[in-house]
Amino acid sequence: MSEPDRKADPKLLEILVCPLTKGPLRYDAAAQELISERAGLAYPIRDGIPIMLADEARSLEDDAPGS
Repeated sequence: MSEPDRKADPKLLEILVCPLTKGPLRYDAAAQELISERAGLAYPIRDGIPIMLADEARSLEDDAPGS
């Protein structure tokens, strides 16, 4: 199997918002992350479960050129 055994539930992803900004999230299937552009954070999805904790999120500044 080339895909992970557990995928995030699409219906769940539709209703989730960023816990910090309450803004929309973009699903990045390749990275298994939920991206909050407003907060500049990427929340991981582990075993199909979104981890919606700022402490667990990756800063999008890490992806910025020159960082």
